[in-house]
Amino acid sequence: MTSPYDIEEIFPGDAAGAVRLPRRQAGNSPQDLTVTLLADYTLRTRAWLPSAALVALLAEAGVNQAGARTAISRLARRGVLEGRRRGRQTAYRLTPAAATFLAVGGSAIVSPADGIEPWDEHWTLIAFSLPQEVSNQRRGLRAQLRWMGFAPLYDGLWVSPRDLTGKAQAQLTHLTLGAITVFRARHVDFDTAVRRGPLDAWDTAAIAEQYESFIRRWSPTPPRMAAGEIAGAEAVRVRTEVMDTYRRLPILDPQLPSRLLPPGWLREPARDLFAAIYDGLAETAQNHVRAVAARSGDEPLSGVRAHTVAELAAGLPKDD
Repeated sequence: MTSPYDIEEIFPGDAAGAVRLPRRQAGNSPQDLTVTLLADYTLRTRAWLPSAALVALLAEAGVNQAGARTAISRLARRGVLEGRRRGRQTAYRLTPAAATFLAVGGSAIVSPADGIEPWDEHWTLIAFSLPQEVSNQRRGLRAQLRWMGFAPLYDGLWVSPRDLTGKAQAQLTHLTLGAITVFRARHVDFDTAVRRGPLDAWDTAAIAEQYESFIRRWSPTPPRMAAGEIAGAEAVRVRTEVMDTYRRLPILDPQLPSRLLPPGWLREPARDLFAAIYDGLAETAQNHVRAVAARSGDEPLSGVRAHTVAELAAGLPKDD
């Protein structure tokens, strides 16, 4: 199975030409943490945060001052952040393109899997051939296919139980300058000693282990929350980490029809646990971010707002 960290971008490519988010890594890079902090507390409003507040919040997550300032500078060059200076104070916020990009990707990641249409037992197959000299485009196509729920059955042949939407077709057309062919067909099972069916494109056992690992790691957290043991900087850190850990799971999970999955699939329990932690710490974490921002400048703090999983799934419409 492909590691979730091999996926160059965890968000879909709707705004790929406008903004370059940092590559996702095992663990939190300073740039990744900066994006997550701004997304978790300013995505709805695109509020400005003083650079001193960002540096202080990153310090609480273990990033030294030099690393924090370097991360902010690089994100500004990438088009993820925009800055302004008033007197001696510098502040940053997400650019419109980055905010849109993060809202689209975040909505897709946290949206519940219910409502999947009944399966008609047909598979979509995508065969492609790209010249060796366009390696970046090849990686981009593979990342996009994974985001769309496809997996490689063979090199250059990817499969999914779902049909292609018009939007998905347009994205593939944009990404592919080489040859591409799309089929929609049933699988014919041959009784041979060596055979590989469409479902073999996914390692469902390994995906199940990822769900089990997530639940083992985070199950002790809700009781600590109920006991009032998580507050201040720890609330922000835990909320950031649970998002960073969970958001890889929907990429790994191809949302296969239930009849193709092993019994006891943990997709919904994992999502419920994530939502309980992310939503349960929202107000506490928000208040801490506001307090840190208040010490760093005179910006109004009403724009610092933690969103819930339901709000993120709905697409986070901007307030009036």
